[in-house]
This record gives sequence, C-alpha cells and structure tokens, in this order.
Amino acid sequence: MENMVKKWDSKVNSASDISVTARGTLSMLMQHLNEEDKRPVIKLSQGDPAAFPCFRTSHAAEEAVINALRSAKYNCYAPFVGIPPARRAVAEYLSRDLPYKLSPDDVYITSGGAQAMEIILSVIAGPGASILLPRPGFANYEARCAFSNLEVRHYDLLPEKGWEVDLDGVKALADENTIAIVIINPGNPCGNVFSYEHLKKIAETAIELGLLVVADEVYGHLTFGCTPFVPMAVFGSSIPIITLGSISKRWSVTGWRLGWLVNCDPTGTLQKSRIVECINSSLKIISNPVTFIQGALPQILDLEKTNSDYFSISTNLLKEATEILCDKIKEIPGITCPTKPEGSVFAMVKLDFSQLEDIDDDMDFCVKLAKEESVIVLPGVIVGLKNWLRISFATDPKYLENGLERVKSFCKKHFKKHFY
Repeated sequence: MENMVKKWDSKVNSASDISVTARGTLSMLMQHLNEEDKRPVIKLSQGDPAAFPCFRTSHAAEEAVINALRSAKYNCYAPFVGIPPARRAVAEYLSRDLPYKLSPDDVYITSGGAQAMEIILSVIAGPGASILLPRPGFANYEARCAFSNLEVRHYDLLPEKGWEVDLDGVKALADENTIAIVIINPGNPCGNVFSYEHLKKIAETAIELGLLVVADEVYGHLTFGCTPFVPMAVFGSSIPIITLGSISKRWSVTGWRLGWLVNCDPTGTLQKSRIVECINSSLKIISNPVTFIQGALPQILDLEKTNSDYFSISTNLLKEATEILCDKIKEIPGITCPTKPEGSVFAMVKLDFSQLEDIDDDMDFCVKLAKEESVIVLPGVIVGLKNWLRISFATDPKYLENGLERVKSFCKKHFKKHFY
C-alpha cells in the first residue's frame, strides 16, 4: 500500500497544490477565531453583495428564472457554447456600449466569470508562454496560471495615480513569449475605474507589444464615482479583445453562476488564429452552466424589463459604503486609504507599522484581528501587495460600520504608546 501511495504522489500535478489563495487564506483566518468571543463574526473579506438583503436582485431577474423553470423548456443539456437565446442576449447587452455589433457566435456562455477566466488561461498556456497580470490583482488568476504552468509576470498598478497601469513597466516585462495582458476594470481589489484615455493608452501599448487583451469586466457598470465605466472592447477594431463578464455582481446573484467569454474582434483577427478553435475545444470537455439560468438570461439582460431604480439603488448603497469606509479609516490609527473607490466592491488600505506594535506584517494583522475582534479581512499579500489589506464594502452599511469600529478598537490596542 505504501508503494502505491508513493507512485500516485510521484505523478500528481504539483501545481494543483495551491494553498496561498484568497479562499484558502480566509478559511485559515476563520480557524483563528476566538470561540469565547460570542459576538457575531464580521466578514469584510469576500465580495458577495448577494449575502446581504439590501442587495437583493431585481424582481425582473427573479421572475425570469421562475418563468424559465416553469416553462419546462430548459430541463435538458445545453449546447456546449450556450443556448442560442442566451448568446444573442449577451451580444445585444454588450453591443449597447460598443461602436460595432457583436454576433451571438462571438459569445460563449460559462459557469460564472471564473470559468471564463479558466478557459482563456488554459487556451493561451502553451509551452514557454507568459502572461502579464496586475499587482495587486485577483488572486485566482495567479493560482490558475500556476495550475496551467503558465508563467506570470506582474505589472504594477500605481496607487499614487489612482491605481493606473504602469505602462512603462508593462513594456519592460513583455517579450516574444508574452501572449496576453489581463486588465481588470472596474478593479478588483483596488476599486478603481479606468478612464477612456487610460484604456486607450493600454490598447496602444498592447498593439505595440503584440499582446492579446483579456478584459475582466465582471464588475462592469458597477460604478459610483466620477469616472464612467468604459468597456475595453471599444478598441476592438484596433486590437482583439477577449471580454470576461457575468451577471453575478451587477445583479447580486453570485450563486447563479452565469457568465460569458466574448470575442470582441470585428476585424476577424482571432478567427485567423487557433484561439477560437481552442476555446471551442475547451468548452467541449467542461460542465455547462445551468440550462434554466441560461433560459432566463434574455429577460435578465433586457434592461427595459428591470425597474429603473434597481441599479441606482445598488450603486447608491455602494457609494454610501465607500463614504463610511473612508470616513472610518481616517479615525483608525495605522491605516490609510490612499484612493477612494469608484467601482467594484473592494478597497485597498495601507498599514503603517511605525504606528503599530506587536504585529509583524499584514498576515499577522489579519490573524490577530480575527482572534481579538472576530473580524475577517484579506491580507494584501494574497493579492500581491504586502502590508496592505483588501476590504469589501459590499455589505449592509450598519454591518460595515460595526466591523470598522472593531478594527479601530484593535488598532488602538496595538497603537505604539510613544508614537509621535
């Protein structure tokens, strides 16, 4: 039996043992909670607005699912690329913001944005290939690249410039083996929203370097600041764009697991490569998203069927939450928020250890915060920025206030008494 185990272990893909992920870290932090603390645990760690009643999805979305389920038309397997009405609905929904029209054939329906990400990364993970990922960024990209043996090179987002891309850094990183660059907009984890002008510079840089642009727009239109959301695909006539998206965040239905991968390529450049062929091949060997949710998608994405107040209520709640976050952070010693979020559901805040004692780094901060105050936040090191924290504000306002009050209490306890 022992020899058998050795044989199995020698053949296992070591890249599949990825312990340093957001989910893995949050699970570890939960294990450090103090069982004697009878207060409810406050999780300011996961971007899941659907967990809070104030972010309940639209009536139109609920009715769409009910109607699709009761129709009995969607109890069977779906085509591996998605059912035609769902693909058409996504094409029409995205085309609203573009200077050209997408075809349903450009759209692949996936089990959430995460599966769309997994598909495109597996497709471009050829021998020796590398990809450019943002730092800080969404940790699942790095984990998935490790699983696919795809080399990662990190470009920096600049906090002093509202988390804009360090384009000079991008140019220095790319070489003949670099296939693609991932752009997350609105930003996870920074809460930034790129302007049209900055996106144009990113597109020009990608053209210069010959890079495929993967535009992660899972938080598309979830904006509440001065900068409007602009899809990267507006530049699709100049350079091919692969757009990833979902209904998870804008409609607060993270558990419905419905997303898409879209070729935004009006010039047909991608069709001349093997990328489209490989995307189709990947879809043939993975599980399809639930068919009745696909059946509901045309009604969900028909914005005229959604109460006009629904989206404004959600974005106003998020805007209120950012006000609470930024105001409360100003009261907390040892933490600063250099840039006010304008989109998504996250903010990055910086730790100042010159003001804090008995804490080694951001991971130690989060472990002790869980033990002492029953509050969970994500250490910045997990998203690529050591000694920062990622905080989710997609919560009920009172819940957020309570959590930040506990963080304040924690920092006061660890405040250096002789700090000047």
